[in-house]
Amino acid sequence: MDYSNIAAIINQTINSLLESFISSIDMTIYNYLDNLIFINSDILNTSSFDKILGCSSSTGLILISNSFLLGFVIYYCIRYFYSNYTSQPIESPHHFILKLLICSVLINSSFYICEEVININSLFSISIQDLGKSIFNTDISFSNLIIKLNKNIYSNEAFNIFSFEGLIKSLVSFSFLNLILSYAIRYIMIKLFFLLTPFSFLTLLNKNTNWFFRSWLKNLFSLLIIQHFVYILLLIIFSIDYNLNIFSKIVFVGSIYSLVYINSFIRQFVGGISTDINNNLNFSSYFFGNRRL
Repeated sequence: MDYSNIAAIINQTINSLLESFISSIDMTIYNYLDNLIFINSDILNTSSFDKILGCSSSTGLILISNSFLLGFVIYYCIRYFYSNYTSQPIESPHHFILKLLICSVLINSSFYICEEVININSLFSISIQDLGKSIFNTDISFSNLIIKLNKNIYSNEAFNIFSFEGLIKSLVSFSFLNLILSYAIRYIMIKLFFLLTPFSFLTLLNKNTNWFFRSWLKNLFSLLIIQHFVYILLLIIFSIDYNLNIFSKIVFVGSIYSLVYINSFIRQFVGGISTDINNNLNFSSYFFGNRRL
């Protein structure tokens, strides 16, 4: 039995399977990454989202929030009359009515507020993208990143997982697969937090529930600003002069891992929930675990 031929066949089979898998990732994943990470008002402009959130005070979650708003009013009235007998301190009716009017306006303007928040956030991202385009004369995107990757990092040699370049290719491709799953979670979380907008404004009416608004705001903010840091990292990646030497390949892998773990860096800096695949994805532990901010 020729063991060298068997080993060669096994080696060729493994390399062929991995090469097909990595090529499939490279051909499909980058355009999806651009759409998932760089979020604009398209995330709101769907008929289903309009129906769920509601575009008026009599539809969707806004209608439910208005119903709860009436419940808060009844609760305050009961507490106010009860305080006359117990002498417990309670906020003045004038102050409560002022907060009630403000919260009512915010709740019924939830869709407009969400839309403007997305537009402002997108404006910052577009500004960074335009800066990169003026410097490098190309769009700063993952679609162009794969072109730069194939041109300056990978040689034309046949794929071999047991070589250093094959290992680099595998690490980069699996990192991008991790990246798209992580930002898919972020995409869903942003939609969820936008749906919670009217309820978060509602909680401002009572000091015992306003912790929910602060948690909602912090988490939504951390999820939205991630794309600005991704653009900045892409600027850094495009600015580095890569070539086929080992140092350039190591630096490139490090930059890709920075894109993967940017959410963890931001979470440590400003707080918020994690969308990393490798971390605990228990939503309640991040959002409800700490009420005092």
